[in-house]
Amino acid sequence: MAHLVTLACCSLNQWALDFTGNSRRIKESIVKAKAAGASLRVGPELEITGYGCLDHFLEGDIFLHAWETLATIIDDDACQNIVLDIGMPVRHKNVRYNCRIICHNRKIILIRPKLWLANDGNYREMRYFTPWMRPGHVEDYYLESIVGRITGQTEVPFGDGIISTKDTCFACETCEELFTPTAPHGPMGLDGVEIFTNSSGSHFELRKLKTRLELIVGATRLSKGVYMYANQKGCDGDRLYYDGSSMIICNGNVLAHGSQFSLDDVEVVTATIDLEEVRSARSAPSRGLQSQQAQKYPRINLDVRLSKRVDDRDYHLQAQSLPINLQYHEPEEEIALGGACWLWDYLRRSHAAGFFIPLSGGIDSCATSVMVFSMCRLVISAIDRGNKQVLQDARRIAGEADDTDWVPANPQELMNRIFCTSYMGSQNSSSETRTRARDLSHGMGSYHVNIDIDSVTTAIVNVFFSWSKWMPRFKSGGGSFAESLALQNIQARSRMVLAYLFAQLLPTFRGRRGGGSLLVLGSANVDEALRGYLTKYDCSSADINPIGGISKKDLKSFIDWAATNYDLPILQKFLWAVPTAELEPITSSYVQSDEADMGITYAELSTFGRLRKNDKLGPWGAYCKLLSTWGSQKSAQDPNDQLLSARQIAHKTKFFFTKYAINRHKMTVLTPCLHMEQYSPDDNRFDLRPFLYPGFDWQYAKIDRDVERREKAEKGTGKEEEEEADVD
Repeated sequence: MAHLVTLACCSLNQWALDFTGNSRRIKESIVKAKAAGASLRVGPELEITGYGCLDHFLEGDIFLHAWETLATIIDDDACQNIVLDIGMPVRHKNVRYNCRIICHNRKIILIRPKLWLANDGNYREMRYFTPWMRPGHVEDYYLESIVGRITGQTEVPFGDGIISTKDTCFACETCEELFTPTAPHGPMGLDGVEIFTNSSGSHFELRKLKTRLELIVGATRLSKGVYMYANQKGCDGDRLYYDGSSMIICNGNVLAHGSQFSLDDVEVVTATIDLEEVRSARSAPSRGLQSQQAQKYPRINLDVRLSKRVDDRDYHLQAQSLPINLQYHEPEEEIALGGACWLWDYLRRSHAAGFFIPLSGGIDSCATSVMVFSMCRLVISAIDRGNKQVLQDARRIAGEADDTDWVPANPQELMNRIFCTSYMGSQNSSSETRTRARDLSHGMGSYHVNIDIDSVTTAIVNVFFSWSKWMPRFKSGGGSFAESLALQNIQARSRMVLAYLFAQLLPTFRGRRGGGSLLVLGSANVDEALRGYLTKYDCSSADINPIGGISKKDLKSFIDWAATNYDLPILQKFLWAVPTAELEPITSSYVQSDEADMGITYAELSTFGRLRKNDKLGPWGAYCKLLSTWGSQKSAQDPNDQLLSARQIAHKTKFFFTKYAINRHKMTVLTPCLHMEQYSPDDNRFDLRPFLYPGFDWQYAKIDRDVERREKAEKGTGKEEEEEADVD
C-alpha cells in the first residue's frame, strides 16, 4: 500500500537582522507549502535572523529577537497543521548554538543544535557558535516565556534526536554536516530515519553547484531515503550570494529542484513521495545487519501523520513525483545571472538611486556594465511574469511617485533610468577607447557622460610644482620610474574623486524625484588584485565591485557569450582590444599594455592564484608543482605551449610572490566584491594573511639551490647532490 507524503523545501531571500522581512517571507513560504499539500516544510539555515549576521551573533539581543519572531510565526493561524523546520540561533546554558526548531501546531517538538560547524573559507561559525559535541544525546531546554505562553510548555527537548510520527521518522542534518566524512544521515538512516532535512547557507561560486548537488544526491544513493535540501538565496548583506537550488531527492533520484538564480524572494519546491519505495530500497540483508549494530538515537514522538491514507478525501489528488534531470548553467551564465541577482539585491536594499561606473573602454569596466545590463534583463523578465515586488522596487529606485503606473518596457529603458556611465578621458586616452565606451553605452541604453580630466590632474601637479619648482615627467619624456608612476597614479585617483562627485549629483541634475545618489561600481578583476596591479584609491575603490572575484579568462568568456546572447555586437571590439591603462603618453614606439606592465600574463596569474590559495602552497611548493606542469610535456595543456626550464619557472615563481607580497597591503582596502572564485585574495574574511611581508629570502634560496642542482645534472658536469635540507 502506498504511503504518499508531500514535502516542501524553501529558498528564501533573507536579510541579516531584518526580522520583520524575514518573518514575512517565512510565513509566505509556509502558506505556499500548505497550498501545495505539504505536511513538512523546511527552510534555510538561520532563516529567522539571516545567515550573515556575523559578529551580531555575539549579541544577546539577537537571541531575544529570534524568539520574538518565532513566537509570531508559530502563533499565526496560517502556520498551523504543518510540521515546520525553522532555523535560528539558540542560547542554551549560556552557550550559543546554531539550531533547528521543529514545531507543530503551536508546540515545539525539538531544538536540534548543529553538530559540525563550517569554519573555513568564507565561514567562521565557530567564532559565533559552539558545536553540539554530544551526538545522540537529548536534554531539557527551559523555554523562553514569550514562546512558552503560546505553546504551554516550560521544557522542550534539546539535542541530537529524531522525530517519530505515526507513519515515518525524520531527522535534521544542517549544511556542513552533509559534507563531513561521517555525516549524521548515515547512522540516522540505519536507525530508521526515512526523511532527512538539511537547512543550508551555502554560497555561490563559479562551477561549484554541480559538486554540491552530487554530494547531496549521493547522500541517499548509498543509504537510501528522502533528502530535503533547503538553501538560502540572495545577498543578505555582504560579499556572498546564496544561490538557492533547493531540492528533494529520493533514493538518489532528484524529484524537485529550485532555481539557482531568481529575483523571487520566496521559492517553494515540493515533491510527493511514496515512503514504501524507501523501505523497499533498504531491504538488503547486509544493511539490516548493520542497522542492528548502529547507534541508537533518542526518539521524540509526534502524534501526527505526514502521509495520506488511501481513504483520505484528497488522497487521489496527490500525484507521485517522477525523477528529473538536473540542468547546470555554464560559467558564463553563472557570471551573468549570479552577478545580476547580487547587484539587484544590493541596489534595492541600499535605497540608492542606481549605479555609476567610469567606463574606460576596456574589458573590465565593460564586463561590469554588461552585468548591470543582465540585471535589468532579469528585472524586466520578473516584471513580465507578474512579480509585484520587483516592479515596486524598480519604481522606487527610478524615483517614481507612489501612485505611478510606470512599467519599464525593456532593459534599455530601465538602464537609462538607473545606470550612468562616464568616459573620463585624458591626453593619454585614445579615440578607440572613447568610441568603444560610447558605443557600449548606446547599445545598453545607459545614461552616458563624456568628460576630460586633464584640467584636474594638471591643477594637482601644479600644486606640487608651485612648492618644488620641479615638474615631474613621464618615462617617455625622460622622467624616472617614480615620476612616471606618480603622474599615472594622480590620473587614476582623480577619476575616483570625480566618479563620486558625479554619482552624488547626477540624480539631482537629471531631475530624479527626491534626488538621491548612485552606487559607484569598481571593475578590478581577481587576477589584478592578486598581483596588486591597481592604484590604491583609484577607480578600483568604489562602493562594490561585482567582478572582483572573477578571473580575466572568465571575464573574456563572459563577454564573448554576452555578445551573442544579449545581442551586443560591440562587445567583440572589447575582446580584440589590447588591455591598457592609458596612463602614459602614446608614442610611435610605445603603447601601454597591462600584461607588459605586470610582467606576467593573466593565465599565469590564475595559475599562481590557485597554487597559493586552493593548493595552499608557498613559493617552494608552487615552484615544485610547476616543475611537473610547466616543465613537463605530459602536463602541457597545449602541445604548442613552450616548456619552461627550472630557471624560468623559478624566475616566474619568485617574481609573482615578490609582487604579491609588496602589494598585499592593497587588499586591506579592496572594494567589497562578489565572491565567485576560490583563489580570491579578499582580505576581509576569505583570505586572511599579513599585509607586511619579509623578502622570502629562505624560500628563494632553496629554489635557487634546486635550480643549480638541476642545471648541473642536465649538463653532466658533476654528480647530482642534494642537501638534506632540500629533500622534500
